Amino acid sequence: MPKNLRMTGAVAASDAARVLSDPAATADERSAAASALSQAANRARETQARAASEAGRVLRDPAATGDERSAAASALAQTPSRSRSGSKRS
Repeated sequence: MPKNLRMTGAVAASDAARVLSDPAATADERSAAASALSQAANRARETQARAASEAGRVLRDPAATGDERSAAASALAQTPSRSRSGSKRS
């Protein structure tokens, strides 16, 4: 499987930090934010399946804030590409 070298940018990392410091943030929101933050700066890491699933739940949550959505989207953007039945990604 090819490595995904995308990293969380400064704005998304800042959003993720705000989510982590928010006492009202849910466990899914915190997990997505932590994943995004762990991939900031010089940390070329990929989002694992569990964190990606939690990030997806955050994006589908109508009560999620802009910061929470930004952190979740950043985490999902760093998920390794997988080919799906019948389609190939490069």
